[in-house]
Amino acid sequence: MKRISFKNIQILKLTGKILTVAGVFFVLALFLAFTTLPFWGLHWLGTSLSKPDRVPAHIILLGGSGMPSESNLIRGWYAACAAEAIPASRIVIVMPGDTSDFEGTPRKMERELAIRGIAGERILFESTGTNTRSQALACAALLGTNLPVMLVTSPENMRRSILCFRKAGFAEVNALPAFDNPSEADFSFRDDDLGSAPPLVPDVGNNFQIRYQVWTHLKYEVMIVREFMALAYYRLRGWI
Repeated sequence: MKRISFKNIQILKLTGKILTVAGVFFVLALFLAFTTLPFWGLHWLGTSLSKPDRVPAHIILLGGSGMPSESNLIRGWYAACAAEAIPASRIVIVMPGDTSDFEGTPRKMERELAIRGIAGERILFESTGTNTRSQALACAALLGTNLPVMLVTSPENMRRSILCFRKAGFAEVNALPAFDNPSEADFSFRDDDLGSAPPLVPDVGNNFQIRYQVWTHLKYEVMIVREFMALAYYRLRGWI
């Protein structure tokens, strides 16, 4: 019988430890998904520094993915609402791309704002920054840093964005985190009314925690972990 080498034994032990840690992490994540902590973690990232003081001169719409995408559409909706409420403000679309290409993402974001009644002369573009740090620096060069601004981005990105803009020299940074809102409709149902009733399959029609909350909170947990890693990296780089 071929003897197992000492090196292979060490690899097996290390693999076992990694699987144990991963298992513990998974069980903890699953447990937390049944609580409200993931929601409040996301809420903290979005609102902990969102304390508006003065009316902003510029509403800075930080782009997310392409167009259409969930991130850009919801951020555009919030930016348009803010622009309607603050008619003297200008909107800065911060999205990498070629602004001469009318089928590119920055121009599509502009058209989305136009659909919501925002006049083109109120809109500026910053299309060179490719991460939050470079976008903050580019906006500082474009706008100056003396006037108050309002950032519009997803909640998980808001704290890092505010810290980046402050580090870039902006004297006053307000925020409008683009939270999604739950529907007011009642989505409950009785499983047996929809046909077939296997005896071992539970009725979950009225259990919103199993149907929605756990899965949503698991997604929040991934977002929170990713964002805390990004915050740590930005801090180590001296960007925030």
